[in-house]
Amino acid sequence: MSHTLLHNVLIPFIKGLVTVVAVGLAAGVLTWIERRLLGRLQIRKGPNRVGPQGFFQWIADTIKLIFKEDIVPSRAEKALHLLGPLLLFTPAVVVLGLVPWGPELTLFGVTTPLHAAADLNVGLLLILAVSTIGVYGIILSGWASNSKYPLLGGLRSAAQLISYEVPMGLAVVSAILMSGSLSMVEIIEAQRKAGVWFVFPGLIAFFLYFVSGVAETNRTPFDLPEAESELVGGFHTEYSGFRWAVFFMSEYGNMISISAVATTLFFGGWLRPFPNVAWLSFLDVIPAFFWFSGKVFLFLLVYIWFRATFPRYRFDQLMALGWKTLIPISLGNLALVAIAVLWGAAGLKVLGAVLVLLVAAGFFAVWRRPARPRSSTTMASSNVEVRA
Repeated sequence: MSHTLLHNVLIPFIKGLVTVVAVGLAAGVLTWIERRLLGRLQIRKGPNRVGPQGFFQWIADTIKLIFKEDIVPSRAEKALHLLGPLLLFTPAVVVLGLVPWGPELTLFGVTTPLHAAADLNVGLLLILAVSTIGVYGIILSGWASNSKYPLLGGLRSAAQLISYEVPMGLAVVSAILMSGSLSMVEIIEAQRKAGVWFVFPGLIAFFLYFVSGVAETNRTPFDLPEAESELVGGFHTEYSGFRWAVFFMSEYGNMISISAVATTLFFGGWLRPFPNVAWLSFLDVIPAFFWFSGKVFLFLLVYIWFRATFPRYRFDQLMALGWKTLIPISLGNLALVAIAVLWGAAGLKVLGAVLVLLVAAGFFAVWRRPARPRSSTTMASSNVEVRA
């Protein structure tokens, strides 16, 4: 087999196929992990019947959804109704194909980088462009269903995307300023050369990115497009069977892609903690792929923790948070990072130390603050309200 055919056709095809299969399997396993963790956090058992600790529950659910009847509304736009889930699933797979999960892998004498696509010099820009396509899948699914509740869910998603794409983009620009590149691999190498993960000087940028990412994946507390207490099921109300399952595969795929990009931009990608510290070199026995995967898995646990903890925002609160809070903070943070970049690696380390100290002082102040005792008047009034 020729070198060109092997490296330009066969290997990229195998990588793409592995990525698609991995997203599907990861989505299934994550449903089990999430249901088990939610059970623990909410003091209940969760799935525990099918297999050890209920592990095979996701397989049973998959088989059920594959063979379940696929119902399409009689007046739906059938072509767009079919296209909607695919438009939502495809960007998640493409983004994961552009993210480097490790340096290089040698297998059967063939050396190849651990990402499906080539290391593009504008890879981060392409990721931002592709990730915005998913909202069209939600809007088309809501509109093509020819039903009021799905349409409202789709319109909510459009407004939500516009509100949170801006602070997310400005947070990403902070990482571009610190690395001086749009290449995902070069951003990781810039963190190695600087001797510090960008999460320290970019602590505010990371917070903005992750909050915006939670909003863009329509997860709690920002799951307004599918608010079941208001819109039945939101944009996927009129879907059933395997098409309904594709929406949830897309949700978990987008969670993984947001976490993978956050790991690359702010947590050193496949790098171990403090890669320039010599006495920590024993950590290099752990393969780079597992460092990357472990960081991504921690972000996914935070997603699940959010779902078990926070109540859903009202829609006006969601819009106000994006436009009145996150965008002004992101603009101020961009200026702060730009000033630190002028001083090189030393400036980034100083900024990182200052931000970490401020956050630690804030947590300490909140922890030390005594609880406010309830006055007898307040307690009496609340008792009257309860009796009423």
